[in-house]
Amino acid sequence: MADKILFLECYSGISGDMTVGALLDLGADKEKLLETLKGLPVDGYSVKIEEKRVHGLRGCDFDVILDEKQKEHHHSHGHHHGHRSYGDICRILEESSLDEPVKKTAGKIFALVAKAEARAHGVPEEEVTFHEVGAVDSIVDIVSAAFCLHDLQVKQVVVSDLWEGQGTIMCQHGRIPVPVPAVVEIVKETGMSLHITEVKGEMVTPTGAAIAGALRTRERLPEAFQIEKVGIGTGKRTYPHANVLRAMLLHEA
Repeated sequence: MADKILFLECYSGISGDMTVGALLDLGADKEKLLETLKGLPVDGYSVKIEEKRVHGLRGCDFDVILDEKQKEHHHSHGHHHGHRSYGDICRILEESSLDEPVKKTAGKIFALVAKAEARAHGVPEEEVTFHEVGAVDSIVDIVSAAFCLHDLQVKQVVVSDLWEGQGTIMCQHGRIPVPVPAVVEIVKETGMSLHITEVKGEMVTPTGAAIAGALRTRERLPEAFQIEKVGIGTGKRTYPHANVLRAMLLHEA
């Protein structure tokens, strides 16, 4: 049988939660995912998975809900509150009971973000502290995306142009331009293509860009292909267009 190809259609950008939602909608095992996450030495959160409609499209919404204590840490600006170093992330993965292929894929995604953040902020990789990525929700997003990819037995991944917004957003460092510096570095490192739209705001997150860049194995779709399944992951932000990530499982015709 021909290799399964996963196509990520990023016409409303890409984020970690949208990716997981799309892969679950494609048929990745929800119960096995929840059981797998129990093997991650991280607490202070729960996961909510539900059907959601966006502009008339039915999709899957994946949401990591932090408990109140984690929320306080997540919004604190102190160095030790809710921030994790790249070494901390590596230890969390190493100490987990995740299957080795899932560990390896999650590690590859985090390594890509660490390299990008280091370049963006001018510090060595080992000194990178993760704000958006180090937070509990993003650790869970990345591990969940890695699990779903392997559960679907995908062999090849194609990623469309990353459609991105423009303007500026606020982060813990202050107001920064969109695409944010880490996304720019990830795109430069991986050779993915950016497409800047008229939308004001961030549609491509560092987590989403890193997942796309780390998983991508080929630049183009086959000339002819058959689609086996379609999955839609819904985003949290509201735009004039449908904020969804569409994923397709296909094989060469």
